[in-house]
Amino acid sequence: MSTIISLLLSRFCWKKSRLRLFRGMTTKMHLGFAVADWKFRAIMDCSEVNGFHFPEIVYLRDEDIKDEDGEKAEFLSPNDLLLLSKEKFQENAKLPTTYAFALVESRQHSKLRLRMYLAGEVTHKGVEAIVSSPRLLKVRSHITSSSKDGIYIYSLKICSLSTIIREYIALWSISSLPFRDMILAAADKNTGEDQAWKISRSLQDYMRENLNESQQAAVQAGLSRKPFVLIQGPPGTGKTQTILGLLSAILHATPARMHSKVGLIETRQGSELPVREKYDHWNQASPWLNGINPRDNIMPVNGDDGFFPTSGNELKPEVVKSNRKYRVRVLVCAPSNSALDEIVLRVQNTGVRDENDHPYTPKIVRIGLKPHPSIKAVSMKELVEQKKNNMNTGKDKSGASGTDLDSIRSAILDESVIVFSTLSFSGSSLFSKWNRGFDVVIIDEAAQAVELATLVPLANGCKQVFLVGDPEQLPATVISTTAKKFGYDKSLFKRFQTAGYPVTMLKIQYRMHPEIRSFPSKEFYAESLEDAPDVKLRTARAWHAYHCYGPFCFFDLHEGKESQPPGSGSWVNVDEAEFVLLLYHKLVISYPELKSNSQVAIISPYSQQVKLLQEKFKDTFGLDPSGIVDITSVDGCQGREKDIAIFSCVRASENRSIGFLSDCRRMNVGITRARASILVVGSASTLKRDEHWNNLVESARKRDCLYKVSKPYTSFLSDESIESMRVGSESAVGPTGERDESGANAPPEPNAGDADQAPADDNEFGDGDEDMYEGGFEED
Repeated sequence: MSTIISLLLSRFCWKKSRLRLFRGMTTKMHLGFAVADWKFRAIMDCSEVNGFHFPEIVYLRDEDIKDEDGEKAEFLSPNDLLLLSKEKFQENAKLPTTYAFALVESRQHSKLRLRMYLAGEVTHKGVEAIVSSPRLLKVRSHITSSSKDGIYIYSLKICSLSTIIREYIALWSISSLPFRDMILAAADKNTGEDQAWKISRSLQDYMRENLNESQQAAVQAGLSRKPFVLIQGPPGTGKTQTILGLLSAILHATPARMHSKVGLIETRQGSELPVREKYDHWNQASPWLNGINPRDNIMPVNGDDGFFPTSGNELKPEVVKSNRKYRVRVLVCAPSNSALDEIVLRVQNTGVRDENDHPYTPKIVRIGLKPHPSIKAVSMKELVEQKKNNMNTGKDKSGASGTDLDSIRSAILDESVIVFSTLSFSGSSLFSKWNRGFDVVIIDEAAQAVELATLVPLANGCKQVFLVGDPEQLPATVISTTAKKFGYDKSLFKRFQTAGYPVTMLKIQYRMHPEIRSFPSKEFYAESLEDAPDVKLRTARAWHAYHCYGPFCFFDLHEGKESQPPGSGSWVNVDEAEFVLLLYHKLVISYPELKSNSQVAIISPYSQQVKLLQEKFKDTFGLDPSGIVDITSVDGCQGREKDIAIFSCVRASENRSIGFLSDCRRMNVGITRARASILVVGSASTLKRDEHWNNLVESARKRDCLYKVSKPYTSFLSDESIESMRVGSESAVGPTGERDESGANAPPEPNAGDADQAPADDNEFGDGDEDMYEGGFEED
């Protein structure tokens, strides 16, 4: 463990790392809160062990703060990375000469124990090139000095290294896992039929009635008891519903060999006996038919003859339910809190099915920070408080071994059938103190997690792992280009799939209009996606009466230009922003039911374009877009769905590349958020330089859904122009198959203030911008 800490601390001393950090600190100072975060601390003691220095600093109780849950939390906690400096860092000032990084080892009452590596710093990428540093020697001299006035130093929290350390521990744990060889080889291991598990006939009937064929195949793959089961869930294919089916099957399945023992398999019958032989057998089996039971002739000796109970306990028959006798302990994980809480909420609302096809809600606990208010009742914090109250009133019957916090938490874990946790938090001390493993681990959105993060929950010990996700959607966010070069961003799911490990894919989609589904099915899923029987009817909308508002459209803004804001690595396209807001305005004027962020999303891969759209929306309509329309990044909308999605591609140039927009997984996520209409806005000539985007543009052209839009954009969106694009009307079509609307006349654009936007209180969606995660990064 000390090896990685030494490496981490020395690497943070590397010149380039410091420069990146100081740039970030300068940004913080501009925001006005970095100075307040500096703390002036007294050093109580300092020791040196194995090349590390361990200073102990004062930590006052009033530094404790409360998190979003109102739960008391530590401002500083183990594995936090601190910057220690003899002087504060000041904006536009020369850097101090005495500073170093430190890791929080532990907290004891009113002091923190830190770990520091002051032997030298890394000057190259090789870990062996550690050279002495005058700056670190000054820090060493300062913290080990003796002064009657005391030793003081400033500290600033940089970040937490908990996730990195947990991933490192998980990496080392592979050698002790029972399926170590399978993880390393990514090869399928045949499982004998006698190891498979089965579910009751009633539960089978429920699965057949409520899951489609591919979802049932995923459940059956899980019952095979293979150590790893991979389930790919393309957009709208009912991935969460499949997970609920898996939980019902896993919790109530029994080993196949047990079915014969309990009579669930048909009994073999021999030839029928003659009547006389039957009488003989009946007489031997039931002697009381012809006289007294032989057992009644035996009288008690000294009160105990081996037949009569010696206490009242034996009079109570033992009741063993199959869902308890064969119950497995399940850990469900996801990379993010929002993805995790979605599953918790579904389990809370719909429950699971037992072996008799009866719905019930199993005992569950959600572990970790920031639970959504809707699932707070099953959070560890709430359950701990509930158990404390029950123990104080004598109502608790769980038999908790103690009243301390660790004992109460362990008791809650013991009682829970399903434990929910983020991938990172599954490596917390809570699980190590519990010192028990799980039978099954289910990881949702597994393709969005780096492989090391996926290994964290496995380190607790388990017998079977389900990886549920879609490698064709967004990957894990990895900022380091060097790490990406060595494949750090590749998920365990993707590595297994690339190696040829069998994957069960969900094939029936319930979200999108067939015209939307057509392109991603062909481009990303080998045309294997199928539409649910009623999906076309469910996604038909009134605005489909116009070709330009159809299920799938591409608006070619051939005169648009991209630009890069000063000091930003992101891109904007002012022309696209103007057209997108005009298009949105026209839609909500014609169809007022769209005035809710549950209906429309405006999506862009670039954060600066998202910001520009939000600002222009406020300037144009005089309203904050929150609660009215979701204006968000591609990363922020994964897992969401809207009636209409307007996708702003941004990139428009004569010879530049399209940057990270070329990641086809972002395209896939962006265009599959829509239920009824996906309206793509971009420069066709620029996007066609990329293979996947060229295929999308060509798909629009072949389906007569490509619109070449010229300035002024109000002309294209005039009433006369829109009416000419009504389904069934005759419209001019250019020689390339593109609809030419550039010559249409139009009245002046109506005042944006007349849009009569619905107030934020009208929002019935509940998962708009406030809940959307603005993740990801831009490398252009």
